Amino acid sequence: MDFSLKHLAAATLLLAGLSSFTGVAQANLTPQQNAAILKTFSDTSVKDFRQFLGNLGKSELGKSANLSPAIDAFLGNQKLSAEQQDEIHRLLGLYARIKYGKAATQTLIELVAIPTFRVDGVPQHENPEFIKIADKIKDLAQAFDLKFRNVDNRVYEISLDGSGDELVGIHAHADVVPVTPENWVLEDGTRLDPFKVTLIGDRMYGRGTEDDKNGIVVTLYAMKVIKEEKLPLARNFKLLVDTTEETSGDAIPYYFEHNPTPNYNLALDGGYPVVIAEKGYGTVMANFPRRAAEGKGATITGLTGGLATNQIPSASVATFARDKPAELAASLQKAGSEYAKRHGGNFEVSAKVDGKDVKLTVTGVSAHSSEPESGVNPVARALDLIHSLDGQVALKHNEITDAARYAADNWGLDYLGKKLGVDFSDAFMGPLTASLTYVGMDDKAFKLAVNLRVPKGKSPEKLKGEIADKLSAWSKQTHTAVAFDYSIAEPMYRNPEGEWVKALLAVASENLGMAHTFGTSAGATSVHELPNGVQFGLARPEVKYTGHTDGEFKTVDQFLLDLQIVTEMMGRIGQLPKL
Repeated sequence: MDFSLKHLAAATLLLAGLSSFTGVAQANLTPQQNAAILKTFSDTSVKDFRQFLGNLGKSELGKSANLSPAIDAFLGNQKLSAEQQDEIHRLLGLYARIKYGKAATQTLIELVAIPTFRVDGVPQHENPEFIKIADKIKDLAQAFDLKFRNVDNRVYEISLDGSGDELVGIHAHADVVPVTPENWVLEDGTRLDPFKVTLIGDRMYGRGTEDDKNGIVVTLYAMKVIKEEKLPLARNFKLLVDTTEETSGDAIPYYFEHNPTPNYNLALDGGYPVVIAEKGYGTVMANFPRRAAEGKGATITGLTGGLATNQIPSASVATFARDKPAELAASLQKAGSEYAKRHGGNFEVSAKVDGKDVKLTVTGVSAHSSEPESGVNPVARALDLIHSLDGQVALKHNEITDAARYAADNWGLDYLGKKLGVDFSDAFMGPLTASLTYVGMDDKAFKLAVNLRVPKGKSPEKLKGEIADKLSAWSKQTHTAVAFDYSIAEPMYRNPEGEWVKALLAVASENLGMAHTFGTSAGATSVHELPNGVQFGLARPEVKYTGHTDGEFKTVDQFLLDLQIVTEMMGRIGQLPKL
């Protein structure tokens, strides 16, 4: 909403401070002082931001932290120095966390309870669950006195208006990757409901807590604080909630066919402090035609893997059919145990009779496919194990054994593309990664995907050509019928210039105690092809990312810190005289 004259008096100080702002300063508050402020105040002890500042300024805590000058100047509508402005914005973030931390946590719980994953055969914008979450976000936005637009149920737009023409887009997404509920079991045997937040210790378990409903929530509450405190903005903000980020990725392009592109774009869907480079996303999809099983022995009738190309599951299950299942199970267990021992022993193999079938389960460690090093891929190991059974367990050959041979010969257990000979690396962005992820089967074919994350240094066309040549040669040499589909996107790299990225870097690094350096990511976000697009959290790079994993969680403390950081960021970016 545009600020009327009655709002300007209360905001004079922040506007006055704009004229003296010449660079990125540092808010002189230590983590210990932040913690002390959080401990001293509660949501019931603060009425509004100015009352919070007044009480803090009079306290021994405020005096010992030397906050009184900045607070007195703000409350007295006097001109602030750059350092004082940053201190006020740091306190704004702390206030948001104190005042609305509990409410924001409850909102996250409510959004996680809506299962917004892709349903086969149903366009995302027609899925009732997306209509439900759109209505929920609309209700929140309107309660917060923010503008809301549902753009054809593809993107939900929440606006916070300022006085200038510039537009800053903050990107988050409402869709989540699918779940395999039986895999959501903790080490102690506790079973989790993926769509019901379960609090254990400081961890909030649930699909979307990390990726990416937390980003929606913290931005909404940051907007709420700025709006209700009538703090002026030199530019406009829009929260753009994507609905297809985890699938087709067509919602954001659709939105920009009908709406202006923001001048600056921040994705709250990656890493802290500020990520200026993203690897290109790629997929090598192998399609093995269904064929009658040939030979003697057991028949593999099914294999499970990830439910999406960007998801490494915690388990992969192969189903074997044979007339003597107990005998087969014993042979598979022996071969599987020996295989696990030969290959590091950091995963488990079990074979159990299930009616007339035998289930061979390889249990690894789930991971986001952008970080294969953080997991243990059971799909790659299940396929490699199946291929290694030749000579130990008699198997009939069909499309699944074809796929196992393909995986073992070309990709193996390596996730760097070395076995195929297409590995390369960039000094800043890191190596190419190639992970066997998605497994699917229909009436015509068995499908197996390798998910690529490609750094700069080799064009998508050149890499695609290299992979295609090698796989075509393998297919001819082995006389294996297989059709390949390739898609490889350009990596993103931004030259970090401007006061806005300096301010982003300062906010994140100061609050998190991180090095004051820009980062890179293997994850591709909705800002990949947008101008001035960077990632601004909400994951810490030194902590394993749990998005897309079985047992995804976000800690309460980090969620509240995200709320604090995003509120401070919006205040500072909103007040900069020039980005």
